[in-house]
Amino acid sequence: MRKSWLVCVLLGNLAWGQAPMGTMPPAPASAAQTPGSGNKPPAPAAAPVAENLPANAPVITITGFCPATPRATAAKTATGGKTAAVPAKKPADCKTVITRAEFEKIANGVSPTVTPQLKRQLANVLPRYMVMSEAAKAKGLDKTERFNETVKFAKMSILTQELQRSIQEEAAKVSPDAIEDYYKKNPEAYEQFSLDRLFIPRYKQPAAEGVSEKEEKLTEEQQKAKEEADKAKQEQGEQEMSKLAEGLRSRAAAGEDFLTLQKEAFAAAGMKMESPTVNLPKVRRTGLPPAHATVFALKAGEVSQVISDNGGHYVYKVVSKEEVPLDQVKEEIHNTLKSQGLRDLMDKYQNSYKAENNPAYFGPAEQPGPRQMPPPRMPRPQGAPPAMPPPGQAPPPAQNPPAQPPPAAKPN
Repeated sequence: MRKSWLVCVLLGNLAWGQAPMGTMPPAPASAAQTPGSGNKPPAPAAAPVAENLPANAPVITITGFCPATPRATAAKTATGGKTAAVPAKKPADCKTVITRAEFEKIANGVSPTVTPQLKRQLANVLPRYMVMSEAAKAKGLDKTERFNETVKFAKMSILTQELQRSIQEEAAKVSPDAIEDYYKKNPEAYEQFSLDRLFIPRYKQPAAEGVSEKEEKLTEEQQKAKEEADKAKQEQGEQEMSKLAEGLRSRAAAGEDFLTLQKEAFAAAGMKMESPTVNLPKVRRTGLPPAHATVFALKAGEVSQVISDNGGHYVYKVVSKEEVPLDQVKEEIHNTLKSQGLRDLMDKYQNSYKAENNPAYFGPAEQPGPRQMPPPRMPRPQGAPPAMPPPGQAPPPAQNPPAQPPPAAKPN
C-alpha cells in the first residue's frame, strides 16, 4: 500500500538526530503531597485518550538510544572548525523520548490522513529506523554515492506525491457558486422518474422432458433432425413472445395494470419464478442502459414503445417526473466537479512531456496480450433496483426479469 511505502521512504530521511528529542515531563504530584489526603492511596487514573494528551506528553520512549547532537565549537577542530558532534552517552544512560507533538508532525508528513492503524505502524518502525540510521551514519554510509542517488530518487518520488496531494486539495476547492451553476446548466441530469417497467422474456422456457432409451440411440441423421426441430420450435416461440410484447404494450397504453400484465408475460413464457418488481420509484438518466434512454423523453402517463435487446422486451410507463432539489445533490455535484478539476490539473502535467525508451538498451516493448474486457456497469441512483439484467444472466427473483438460456449446443 502507498502508506507502507511512504513510511519506509520518509522515515529514512528524518532528521531526528539534528535536534534533541523532548524530555520526559515531570511526574505529577502524588496524592500523599496533597493537603488533607492522609495516607489513602491515589485513585486509579482513567485510561488516557489520545485527543486529551498534551503536546509534550511522551508517546514513545526508547531506552538505550541517544542520537549524537551537533554543536558549534569556537576553537578549530579536525573538522575545520565547523561543527563537532557531542559524544553519545553510554547505552545504559541513554533514553530518547518522542512527544505527541513530535510524533504527529512526522505522521502528518507520511500521510494526509493519520489513522490509528498508521499510528501503530509508524510507532513500530520508528525506533528501529532511528537506531539503525544513526548506526549507518557512524559507518559513513550517508556519504556514499549510492546513498546520494537513493535520496535523489526518493526526493523525486516524495515531491511527486506532494504535487498530487496539492492538486487534490486544489481540485477539492469547489465553490458554492460553481455547484449552483453546474446544477442550472445540467437540469436533465437531476430529473428523477418513477417508472413502471414490463419485461417480456425473449424465449419461452423449454419444458423439462425426460430422455427415453429410444432417444439415447438416435442416429446422427436423427439427432440432426431433432436439433433442427428444436431450433424451429425456439424461433417460433421467439416470434410469439415478440408478438405478445406488442400486444401487452398496447394494453399497457390503454391503462391496464402493469403487475397483471407482467404475470401474464411470465406465464406465457413458462417462467416458474416470481414476477419481477414492476415499479422503479427513483430513477435518473444514469439508471437505465443507453438503449433505454428514450424513456426519459416521455411525459408523465405516457407508455414507451417496445424496447428489445438480447435479454428480452421492455415496456416502460412514466408514472411521474420531478426535479431533485439542489440541496440533495450538492455533494454529488461537488464530487463531479472535483473529479473534473483533478483530471484537468493532472492532464496539464501528464501531457506536457513525451518520453521514448531506447529499445537497444531496454529491449522491445512488451505487447499486451489479448484480454476480454468486462461489460461497462451503468451507475444507478441509490435505492433504485437494477434497470435490466445483463444479456445471458438471470437476475434475482422479484428484482429483475430473467434472461432466457441460449439454444442448446450441438453435441460433439
